[in-house]
Amino acid sequence: MEDLYRRYGKGLTAAFCLLTAFWLLILVILPNLYLFENSFRLYLPISDVGGPKDVYTIRNYLTFLQSPIHVTVFFWTIIYSSIVTFLCFLIAYPLAYYLSKKASPKSLPTIFLLMTVPLWVSEVMRSFAWFIILSLKGPLNIFLIDIGIIEKPIRWMMGFRSVIIGLVYTYVLFMLFPIYNAIQSLDTNQIEAADDLGARWWQIHWRVILPHAKPGIASGSVMVFMLAAGSILVPTLLASTTSRWFTEIIQQWMFESQDWNTGSAYAFLLLILCTVFVTVVMRLFRVKLSDIAK
Repeated sequence: MEDLYRRYGKGLTAAFCLLTAFWLLILVILPNLYLFENSFRLYLPISDVGGPKDVYTIRNYLTFLQSPIHVTVFFWTIIYSSIVTFLCFLIAYPLAYYLSKKASPKSLPTIFLLMTVPLWVSEVMRSFAWFIILSLKGPLNIFLIDIGIIEKPIRWMMGFRSVIIGLVYTYVLFMLFPIYNAIQSLDTNQIEAADDLGARWWQIHWRVILPHAKPGIASGSVMVFMLAAGSILVPTLLASTTSRWFTEIIQQWMFESQDWNTGSAYAFLLLILCTVFVTVVMRLFRVKLSDIAK
């Protein structure tokens, strides 16, 4: 706070604090508190609201446990969100290393511009584009057939394959930028010293670069996993009849059944259980919150 005050002065510092407090209170805390309170109330007709039937209960949360289908959908959502996170890491880490240590500094602005241009288009339009690309007679199958890789079209829109492709494309940059920032701060002399001492390329990455990039990897993994598990547009547009995402169930409770109480309970269950899952994984990989906050 003192550094912020010295750099921007009293007026701008107060404005930054007020805007941050407004964003946290009005746009984050109060809406979530309202949903949390509603999750413990029953879905009642308007005439019964405020009456003897309008009491606090955990029945909305028990609805989830009493529905094996919903529990199964949540389980697969967690599994495939983890797969999306791992695939994003496999794509982002080599690219982050190349951009931070190999690419010419003059070319970096152009490369970053090319990577962020798709973000100028809405997520709905990008998902529709992937729907067309992955269709049975879409450009991807036509291209693969023309170059002789496949003989007949592949049904990409079966199972969770299309959802995984769409989520990886949508959130890979959220993995790339934290890892890039972490690797960029690594002194190149440490890599050169390891190479001079006879370390192989994979040993350099395993013992020098990856430990240093640990905060960026942890931060990117948490962001990608939570965003993938909470995504609604991509699973809705790219999912098949054999794949459902947990957020689709929440949407059905809220907008189709008009039962915001049960939908709120499901939303908080998703938040709580995903937080527990992330915490357990962080413990297994010995990652602390301080590593993510770096």
